Parts: sequence; C-alpha cells; structure tokens
Amino acid sequence: MAARFRRNGPIWWGIRNVSFAMSRGEGVALIGRSGSGKTTLLRLLAGVYFPDEGALSVRGRVASLLSVDAGLLALLTGRENAVLLSALSGLSRGESRNVLESIKERSQLGDAFEHPVSAYSQGMRARLGLAVAQEMHPDVLLLDEVHEALDHEFRAVLEMHAHSLIERGGVVVAAGHDHPMLARFCSRAIWLREGSIEADGAFDVVQPDYLADTESVSA
Repeated sequence: MAARFRRNGPIWWGIRNVSFAMSRGEGVALIGRSGSGKTTLLRLLAGVYFPDEGALSVRGRVASLLSVDAGLLALLTGRENAVLLSALSGLSRGESRNVLESIKERSQLGDAFEHPVSAYSQGMRARLGLAVAQEMHPDVLLLDEVHEALDHEFRAVLEMHAHSLIERGGVVVAAGHDHPMLARFCSRAIWLREGSIEADGAFDVVQPDYLADTESVSA
C-alpha cells in the first residue's frame, strides 16, 4: 500500500511499500519519529485518504480520533457537533439524537455542551470526540495522539474503552509518543521510518529497539 502527496515539484510519498494485517482483539501501536507516516497510515485506515497503489480493506464500523479538531466545526455547539459526528459515523438522524444526552454525560462538558466549540480547550474537544466514539460502539478505533490532550481522568476512560473494545474482539490502532500509555492497551507495535515499516512485532520487543535507534541517532 502506498499514498503520495502532490505539490509543485517532486512527488512525496507519505507511505510506501507498507503491508500488514490486524487480527480481531488486537491493540496495535504505531510508533516512529514525527513525519514517519503514522498519521497518513491512520487516515488511510479511516478512509480520509485513499491509497495510490495497492489495496486496503477495513471491516466493521470505524471510529476515529485523528486530531483534536478532526470533524469539529468551531461555530457549532458541542451538541450540534455531536449530531454531525454521529451522522458521519453512520448513525441515522434519529439515532444521533437519541445518543445526545449520553454523549453529554460521557464528555462531562456540562453547560459547555450547548456552547460553540470555538470556546473549548483542546482537552474539551478531545473529550467530546471520545464521547462520540464511545457511543458508536465501533469495531475499529483509530487514535492519533488525541489521547495525549486528555487529562488524567479521561485518559483512564479512554484506556478502559480501548480494553473493552479489544476484549470483545475489536481492534484499536493508536499512534503517539506516550509509549507507557500505549503499552497499557497495545500488545503489538509497528515502527514506521520514512513511510515504510522498519519493524512489526510484540510491543515490548519493537519499542525498545526504536528507542535505542533514536538514542543512537541523537548521540
């Protein structure tokens, strides 16, 4: 699988020659330096991007938190954004309205749920996105460093949600630099380097190799 970006000048490949499969009940961490292709890969899995080469297949309902602001419209309230995100995730208009109070309760936004998202902090936006994702009951959950914007309480909520999804046979794919947190729900790691897979295996094997490589480059 490969994805490229066209601008004036040479073509830049964000992902190239990447091939892997994920099993039900698996938590997978995407690790690597900034610019290594983690976000591009997650956006391919989410259907935001489409591969220029190769094929990609994701089965089941997908919920994604690809950035703190992903899918949120600043001028809309938290409630209105919740309806929009729910509809984009595949719920009917009626289903979206039925889960609003649950989303409000999960997000713990209180009265801010009725206010424009433009007034929200990054943490509040991440909490809203997480609450919507929880109500989607996805088969696949994609996380791109959004969890790093959450406070301690909501990180714990996210971890519990990830564990629950994995236990019932779902898949969680998370990218980030907070490796201790990723290790708590990811048993596998895919190390990306310049858009290609450097290593793919058990988290406690791949992650130390990545850190050792990073330290040797920095030395």
